[in-house]
Amino acid sequence: MDIVVRGARVVDGTGAPEYRADVGVDDGRITEIARPNRLSGRRTIDAHDLVLAPGFIDMHSHSDLRLLAEPDHTAKVSQGVTLEVLGQDGLSYAPVDDATLTNLRAQLAGWNGDPPGFDWNWRGVAEYLDRLDSGIAVNAAYLAPQGTLRMMCVGHEDRPATGEEIDRMRELLARSLREGAFGMSSGLTYTPGMYASTGELAALCEVTGEHGGFYSPHHRSYGAGALDAYAEMIEVSSRSRCPLHLAHATMNFGVNEGRADEFLSMLDAALESGADITLDSYPYLPGCTALHALLPSWAGAGGVEATLERLRDPAQRERVREVMEHEGSDGCHGVPVDWETIEINGVQRPEVNGHLVGRSVAESARLAGRQPTELYLDVLVSERLGSSCLMHVGHEDNVRAIMRHRVHTAGSDGLLVGDRPHPRAWGTFPRYLAHYVRELGVLGLEECVAHMTGRAADRLGLPERGRIREGNVADLMLFDPDAVTDTATFDEPRRQPEGIPYVLVNGTPVVDEGDRNDALPGHALRKQS
Repeated sequence: MDIVVRGARVVDGTGAPEYRADVGVDDGRITEIARPNRLSGRRTIDAHDLVLAPGFIDMHSHSDLRLLAEPDHTAKVSQGVTLEVLGQDGLSYAPVDDATLTNLRAQLAGWNGDPPGFDWNWRGVAEYLDRLDSGIAVNAAYLAPQGTLRMMCVGHEDRPATGEEIDRMRELLARSLREGAFGMSSGLTYTPGMYASTGELAALCEVTGEHGGFYSPHHRSYGAGALDAYAEMIEVSSRSRCPLHLAHATMNFGVNEGRADEFLSMLDAALESGADITLDSYPYLPGCTALHALLPSWAGAGGVEATLERLRDPAQRERVREVMEHEGSDGCHGVPVDWETIEINGVQRPEVNGHLVGRSVAESARLAGRQPTELYLDVLVSERLGSSCLMHVGHEDNVRAIMRHRVHTAGSDGLLVGDRPHPRAWGTFPRYLAHYVRELGVLGLEECVAHMTGRAADRLGLPERGRIREGNVADLMLFDPDAVTDTATFDEPRRQPEGIPYVLVNGTPVVDEGDRNDALPGHALRKQS
């Protein structure tokens, strides 16, 4: 055997109690599980009191470009992540045409950056997956992005899609699923995906379900309209017979404090009626997104250049201010914006706007003697929409209630670019183990590992991953349950976690004795539709 992990505390991803065993790995697979001190191999890793678990599955990742631009990908492998699900929130880079790609590069700069000199040598999903196979640190699955499909077929207009346009989107979606996408995502507070009606979404989800995929929506509101937004997604799933995976499921803003049980009661009723629903969440209170995402939907119609033109027009700016401050922008989840809770955390022009990073919009406005919304709009124009923000709008009781649910999985939703990115990009998975298992006891160890491994693999339809079984792929990680800790903070968000000395991707060590090596054994996974 290539590698033997000797005497590990095996937490196998099923939720079953841990047990002691030797685990043998050969040719990228788990070949034997035996009583301790029975196996030998070319290399032995003495597990001592370490827990051996399946590699963690990040069900909501924004590594679409960073996997390629920064192949070491220490942010994720250092956490024990061995598989990420890309193409999230309805906006990503495949399939695209030339015009759509140009707009996406600008629109998504706050999420993913726009690496100088980067080779955009793909247009379809198959080509993108082939590009990932050129050498990446972890495995990757991809969701076809509904907003990108709408951008290609309808453009940036705020109107219903015609029957012909829906047919074209369905064709592009079907091709993407045949080429290996695991399902479809939506970002229904982001343009242009948010312009889609319930019927349009159901028509696309019919195609998704027919090809064995699932629907993963960032739905229309996590604020004032959260329960209605969840209900709409359940309706879409029911009408289309498409499995549903609710992205970064939570209940945010002051209007939803203490209301997680209302959402969970709705979820349980749907599950009891036979619905196929899962969800993911991250173990933090603040959210993170592009700064321009807070704008009302009509302000983003027409794409980046049209948006910037509106924001330069005094009358349009005043209309935006009125909506955001008093009515509640749909981009801000129907809640009037509280600028004290919006913190700028990444800019494209640090020489001009770097002094704003790490401060709330309200604080920066006070220091400048300006009105907050005016400062906000000026930043968007100066940055050409390329900045990002933290939104301090979460509630601890809601976070804990949702992570306990039986269909819960874990997703970082982490952005890897910006001056001070959200620490969830570096800390999500060890934070679950350290804070919510060891310190608070919200989840048991075996249960938490199952959330982050086997349950996620089930949603993806990957029976050979997510569990420690003979014959399964050797995506594995070892951690010290007494020492594993997320060290990334909002002030220092790129700090590597502690207590995770070994991570194997497809049987190859990528973290070895606590150090990231130069191995790139990951590859793109392709759903068989």
